[in-house]
Amino acid sequence: MARPSTYSIVACDLEAAEWGVAVQSKFLAVGAGVPAAEPQVGAIATQALANMRYGPDGLALLRQGLSAEEVVQRLTEADKGRADRQLGVVDAQGQAATYTGEGCLDWAGGIVGDGYAVQGNILVSEETVTALGRTFEETAGKPLAERLLAALAAAQAAGGDRRGQQSAALLVVRKDGGYMGTTDAVADLRVDDHPAPIEELWRIYAMHDLLFGETPDEDWLEVDEQIALEVRERLDALGYESADLERAFLDWAGTENLEERVRGIDRIDPVVLAELRKS
Repeated sequence: MARPSTYSIVACDLEAAEWGVAVQSKFLAVGAGVPAAEPQVGAIATQALANMRYGPDGLALLRQGLSAEEVVQRLTEADKGRADRQLGVVDAQGQAATYTGEGCLDWAGGIVGDGYAVQGNILVSEETVTALGRTFEETAGKPLAERLLAALAAAQAAGGDRRGQQSAALLVVRKDGGYMGTTDAVADLRVDDHPAPIEELWRIYAMHDLLFGETPDEDWLEVDEQIALEVRERLDALGYESADLERAFLDWAGTENLEERVRGIDRIDPVVLAELRKS
């Protein structure tokens, strides 16, 4: 059985009430197996000769109130294959733990910090996981998703895994933080097979942020007569002609998948206005 040479970070932003995982591997579709997260519960990464039950079983233990350390202990003690496993956990309180079995291929290991755990196997050197943790700490204050992606990029620049790159994934959760408040997935993005998966994941994330990101209320623009006239003219030119400007605007935004950035026509998100001007 192939062993994915993998590095990952599990982390949380308690102020934003977000938990997440980012991972890169010389393995097909790593995002299908490594990351697991649940808001107000925690996040888990399972890798090396991965036990895919660690994700759901670990979240179940976290829901019971066990700490990250206790979850790692419970999962590995019950697993006869623990020598070949690698695991990272962060819990609801931001406590973190990492585990590397003695059978994992060099370089293999992990580091725990404030609100995060980083781990990797079949790496060029320890510097890969050091860069993961250091970059996460240095990017404090930025959105969790961006911190996780920056950590992946830094880890790759520091050497990454010995067999190269193939796939990468990002999972960030917040209660009702996803599409229209109907899902907890703030971001659930995967690159399954690509020569530069982290760069591709950044590209996809930028698209995701354009469509589903949030602009602070204070940065929204009042739709005065001048902006209303411009919006009308641009919508008319695109074929969205209607006596009801709001209806035409909503129809255009829905067609462009920008509906989450629209709240009527009295005020407008500058990101949406910029996209309309590009159309």
